[in-house]
Amino acid sequence: MIKDNQTRFNRLHVLLDALVIAAAYILSWFIFLKIGMFGKAGILPTWFYMSALVIIVPVYLLLYTFFKLFTPKRVQGRRLEFANIFKANLIGLFLFGTILYLGRENPYLHHFSARLVGGFFLINIAAETLERYLIRNMLRSIRSKGYNQKHVLLVGYSRAAEGYIDRVLSNPEWGYQIQGILDDHREKNEEYRGIKIIGPVSNLKSILDLNLMDEIAITLSIGDYGGLEQLVAECEKSGVHTKFIPDYNGIIPTKPYTEDLQGLPVINIRRVPLNDLLNATVKRIVDIFGAVVALVDLLYCRTAGGAGAVFSDYAGDSRAD
Repeated sequence: MIKDNQTRFNRLHVLLDALVIAAAYILSWFIFLKIGMFGKAGILPTWFYMSALVIIVPVYLLLYTFFKLFTPKRVQGRRLEFANIFKANLIGLFLFGTILYLGRENPYLHHFSARLVGGFFLINIAAETLERYLIRNMLRSIRSKGYNQKHVLLVGYSRAAEGYIDRVLSNPEWGYQIQGILDDHREKNEEYRGIKIIGPVSNLKSILDLNLMDEIAITLSIGDYGGLEQLVAECEKSGVHTKFIPDYNGIIPTKPYTEDLQGLPVINIRRVPLNDLLNATVKRIVDIFGAVVALVDLLYCRTAGGAGAVFSDYAGDSRAD
């Protein structure tokens, strides 16, 4: 049921984003070109500006998908979401500008309003941020009232399990209901912050057969990783969504990240931001832009200084005469 609802919501979210993108573009056209609030009205026909939506909407939806803006919002932070919105729109602005530059020989593209492009960039970021803020608050309100809950079972008691429980209990708006913990080293009914040990790990198969859990979180301690393969196989066989929460927080002090090495997951202990292709590309663009601005400024200063010196020499010669 949860999976079906999530699929429907994702489709609805894509549709809402398409409407927001179109509305932001039309609003930008109305403000900057129709009424000419910040300058002269546009000279191109309305139909040409509106026909651009046929390309803009699908391209921006693809960018939003690439930046994971349609992922579930249960635990996605606001700052990360806003950063992804900004990145997606920045790349969209770059693509917009590139197309207009390459097609400048075409009279329509040559006279396409730069004010509209810049205004759409700002308005779309604001509109997308507002839309997601409203959706997030609506979902959190629904979940805090006991609806749209995910029932989760933890397998293994460890520091990772304690950290997971702490975060879920501190954020009831996420909509997670932890039903209990399976562990071989703790007594039954022993509890942590109200979450009880309900039995040994061997009970997992019988619980999965009841089909009552929406999600299994494997939180084994490092010493119990020998049985991890069997647990994963049982969860995969049942079809329930399974996630693995490694118990290495006390060993690795930094924030690790995982990369795919031809199908082999590799955990990097230290994140270097410039190793990311997008971050490196953005930095390179900023470096080139800064260098061009500095070069132009230097040439302007030298040209202005040379002109001043010539004028001074000319004035001195005139006085001498």
